[in-house]
Amino acid sequence: MKTFKKLDFVIIVFLIILSFIPHFIFAKTLAKSYTSTYANIKVSGKLYKNINLSSFKGEKTLVIPTSHGTNTVLIKDNTIQIIEADCNDALCIKQGVISKVGENLICLPHELIIEIKGDESDSSSDMILSH
Repeated sequence: MKTFKKLDFVIIVFLIILSFIPHFIFAKTLAKSYTSTYANIKVSGKLYKNINLSSFKGEKTLVIPTSHGTNTVLIKDNTIQIIEADCNDALCIKQGVISKVGENLICLPHELIIEIKGDESDSSSDMILSH
């Protein structure tokens, strides 16, 4: 059995450090402040409905018909979830509630994707540029 050399140890440490880079990138993305969040509902790659979750209060169910079946979505107090689906596996129901930018609900048999997106609060857009 071979023993570790110094270069092997350096490579292993480098790879461990490198593996944490995506964590920091995603943490920075999720830490951004958004002026509003909304749910993009797509069926077969086409936009079906866009729902503003930031200003949504109360509870509403939405039945989404697709060419492969139907999904029932519950929108409740800035969150969204699939509560009923007539697909075989029903994995989309088990995904639970989403509310943060970047989270997704996906029903592959029905080709349904619900994605949370946000509008960034960007103070640089208020700047006045002059020559």
